[in-house]
Amino acid sequence: MTAQQIIDECKKFSPKTTRIISSITSDDGYPPFPPDPPYPPLSREKLNPPTPSIYVESKKEAFSPELQQFCLSNHIAVIRGLSSVLKLDLGLFSTKTLVESNSDHYIEVRRQFMQPSDENWDPEHRDMVWYCESQRSHTTIARYGHYQALSFSESLKEDKEKNSTTIFRDSDSDSNSTFSKNTKKHKKYSMFKPVKFGTNVDLSDPKKWKIQLQELAKLPPFARVSSAANMLTHVGHTILGMNSVQLYMKVPGCRTPGHQENNNFCSVNINIGPGDCEWFGVAPEYWGVIHHICERNNINYLHGSWWPLLDDLYAENVPVYRFVQKPGDIVWVGAGTVHWVQAIGWCNNIAWNVGPFTSLQYDLAIKRYEWNKHENYKSIVPMINLSWNIARNVKISDKSVFTMMKLTLMRSLKYTIMLTNFIDDIGNEIILRQRDIQEPAHYCVVCDIEVFNILFVKEVDRKHVVHCFYCAQKMNNEFNDFVILKEYKLEELTKVYDNFQLITTASASTNLNNSNNNNQTSTPTTSISNNNSTTTVGGGGITSS
Repeated sequence: MTAQQIIDECKKFSPKTTRIISSITSDDGYPPFPPDPPYPPLSREKLNPPTPSIYVESKKEAFSPELQQFCLSNHIAVIRGLSSVLKLDLGLFSTKTLVESNSDHYIEVRRQFMQPSDENWDPEHRDMVWYCESQRSHTTIARYGHYQALSFSESLKEDKEKNSTTIFRDSDSDSNSTFSKNTKKHKKYSMFKPVKFGTNVDLSDPKKWKIQLQELAKLPPFARVSSAANMLTHVGHTILGMNSVQLYMKVPGCRTPGHQENNNFCSVNINIGPGDCEWFGVAPEYWGVIHHICERNNINYLHGSWWPLLDDLYAENVPVYRFVQKPGDIVWVGAGTVHWVQAIGWCNNIAWNVGPFTSLQYDLAIKRYEWNKHENYKSIVPMINLSWNIARNVKISDKSVFTMMKLTLMRSLKYTIMLTNFIDDIGNEIILRQRDIQEPAHYCVVCDIEVFNILFVKEVDRKHVVHCFYCAQKMNNEFNDFVILKEYKLEELTKVYDNFQLITTASASTNLNNSNNNNQTSTPTTSISNNNSTTTVGGGGITSS
């Protein structure tokens, strides 16, 4: 369907009596819902699958398409040896270096309680629960570094004291003695000592963290923070922790509760060390089961903090990956994979998100985008803006990816036309306001959904804030208190829509071969703000033109 055909189709409907639908996944506006578990259920023996892992032994293997395909083919995977092969200087992300570089950099701290990774006790330490206790505060890298070092020193001291004390076995003493009772009681409750987790340390500023960010450019293109092969590079602005790097500073017992990545994007996580981390992962087709278990435990799947109990998952026939990430190991988290992590030792981790151009990734991203709207949860990846940016700057040779993106654009364009016709019909003026380069996407101040192109702006507390059509209409049917802006002319959007075409695999392969002949290990990048620069994606390769 061409843009003109969409315009003609919209003219058939009366603006005042037609429901204006903003969904990008359905024509009726209904959101996708949590999936039922796969059928038939797995047997008990298959509920602990081995974690896919690969050892990279050379730079050639590091940049091979096989490594990328290995990651894309698995829900979660461990890449070992890659850091050494690429000579990544992980010491740049050590606490010592971070303190020396930017000691006053503020970080978020979560106060948690140490306990075994397969247990989660309530605050009274009486029952095992799903709710994950956590209290938030803030500090600086220097202060957390001091805490981290002090925690390590205290642990060494405790170990030394234990080694210098005679250890009695139960068989060597009276099991009913006071000593035995006190020892067991101490063992049960000493694990609940508080620990502090330094989380979401923002490393996005290239001025502050230039050396660190340059080091990560050594990674293969599919795993880089910024790459033409990464959808999130085409957002057009920084999304903290997604298309920028975040650091996590840990002591034993620190937990990252269960979650799927924002909008179901993939993620890359590197353990800086010196200690290990324990990971748990569940394939995306089981997230509906976990969602229902959260509901049974009175926890909101998206807004709440939860730590899955393995026995509950096994009772529902949910298979769980479980493995240890050692220093230098890179964990690839596939699109939509549910995961949770606990530090075994003292360590730092760095992580970011990537969006490979696969049908699975795009499908899961837009479905979560619509589910988030239903659940009043903000999608920090603006999927509509992102899709239009990709249409402007990327040539797609994968037919399934292209078809889904074209459908998103069609629904978005239809919404814009229907909304414009409605506003014109009630006699309101729409003022053109061109978007600035790298201007962030706009979100409704009331419901937090992405507002694309047509903005309803109102002054609140001396600030001009954006509303979506639905929230603005609830406030005033005639929009008398609003200034209505549009960021793109209809002609601009229709041109982008019509020009976004599936390219043949043959031409994509020709471009890819030329690119590979020029530089085997480099990856071309494209600037979102430069409409003359486009990127070809598909057939396992990328190229810029």
